[in-house]
Amino acid sequence: MIDVYYYDKARNDEDFRKLPQKGKPSGQDQLLEKLYTTRLGRICLKPLTCKCVSSGIGSVMNRSISLLAVPVFMKLYSFDVEEFEKKSHEFTSYNDFFERKLKKEARPVDMTPSHLISPCDSKLSVYPITDDLRVDVKHTNYSVASLLRDPQLAKKYQGGLLCLFRLTVDDYHRYCYVSDGYKTTNRVIPGVYHTVNPIANDLYPIYKENARQYSILRTPNMGDVLQMQVGALMVGKIVNLHEKAKVLRGEEMGYFEFGGSTVILLLEKDRVVVDEDIWEHSQNGFETKVRYGEKIGIVKE
Repeated sequence: MIDVYYYDKARNDEDFRKLPQKGKPSGQDQLLEKLYTTRLGRICLKPLTCKCVSSGIGSVMNRSISLLAVPVFMKLYSFDVEEFEKKSHEFTSYNDFFERKLKKEARPVDMTPSHLISPCDSKLSVYPITDDLRVDVKHTNYSVASLLRDPQLAKKYQGGLLCLFRLTVDDYHRYCYVSDGYKTTNRVIPGVYHTVNPIANDLYPIYKENARQYSILRTPNMGDVLQMQVGALMVGKIVNLHEKAKVLRGEEMGYFEFGGSTVILLLEKDRVVVDEDIWEHSQNGFETKVRYGEKIGIVKE
């Protein structure tokens, strides 16, 4: 198991910036690695991807019995309960806890129009969009065209930037709009799994695409910003709150149900310059820990 290294954007002291923070992959990430890289895991994988199994897990997470897992989870990740809108005893299920809202003052939104903000709490990596760009999203390798399933739309973002916000299970799982603007309707791409008999070959191929949704935010100063949400294996339901709508910077766009998840922004060419520390970390293969509403770049004039 490979350790995870990232920088924390909120930490400005020199000693911290010299070395990234070391952390362990989440329990879900460890489970995914075992499922996709071991023979036993691959044997177990096919039934786990069945819709009935996914629905069953989601149903359990919405029941009061699932509250038994909340104290363990809270102790494991040392949450600041003072940030929660609800009191700890007011949660009705594990999913209710997982989808929890935070007080507005816990995630202040940078309202400067010339600043690009993070849509969520996450570990951020930024990539220049080129013909040969391939990004790993939840153990699946994508080009921009395959991610969107739309080669023509992918061309619109050629030469721009792909910002990948990797949420882990301890992150705040609500996300916001990064600018005022007009939002298009959501395009839903269902998950796809293709597997073969793992008994025949220990190294048999697995092809997987996670369920995802995206829409385009037509903004006054950043052009058309594409924002995508990628669900987790099995559950990881994506809940977007609006279809076509006029929306505001920092306004809640939606949330994820149980499971670590990912948000992706596609930015058009020559629209935004990401903060120097984030760019440098990404170029060196490190993520940067960012928070909902926090400045991560500057809009070009």
